[in-house]
Amino acid sequence: MSQCIDVTCVDRCLAEGCENALKALEQCAARSDCGPDDSACVARVCGKQCGRTFEPAPPSPEKETPDPCAEASVGAVAVPRKVVGRWVLEAASIRPEEKARIAGQEHADAKPRPDYARALVVTPGGCFLMRTKLEDATLGRGNALEVRSWGTFQVNEKDDTVELRTKSGQAVGTVCGKPRVIGLSKGKFQRPLYKYDVEGDTLTLTAQTPSLQTFQFRRQTTEQAE
Repeated sequence: MSQCIDVTCVDRCLAEGCENALKALEQCAARSDCGPDDSACVARVCGKQCGRTFEPAPPSPEKETPDPCAEASVGAVAVPRKVVGRWVLEAASIRPEEKARIAGQEHADAKPRPDYARALVVTPGGCFLMRTKLEDATLGRGNALEVRSWGTFQVNEKDDTVELRTKSGQAVGTVCGKPRVIGLSKGKFQRPLYKYDVEGDTLTLTAQTPSLQTFQFRRQTTEQAE
């Protein structure tokens, strides 16, 4: 999931082997008679169901890395000033294989799902941090995770392309009532190549693949970040 930018990619990751389990967890929470904001009650009543759903959800074997771009080894290459900052995903074009599924719908672009938020941070030193917040609507009531991946934002100004060279990642949050820091660094990270364009407060990334899928980010202001 830490390799995903678009909505459909995240959906596919979540659906592989866990769609029915998440539905069962949602039904347990609905039958629990717990208050809408009482995550402790849900964790107590549905603890066993939650454990089965997220198995294996190990105790945190590593410490959280709250600011990976602070490490000198991440990035270490200058990037154009116009791409530096905090960006929030606003829209993504539909992948060709998804078009049949949404045939007849009004919009040709996919909006970010309301139950998670995708953000991209690019530093002057060429480090990127991709963050996806998964809320209880996706993970089941009382659960929340922020999936993070980070690495080098390698820009080729001559070709107006950027390569996201992911180095590591973590999923941080609360699962089944317990705080978790789940390392993703053992996974095999992709190195997607994109054409990039910055116009005003909009950053557009176009995948250099046959699908030419496009992702549109809006610059996040200081007030929004707070």
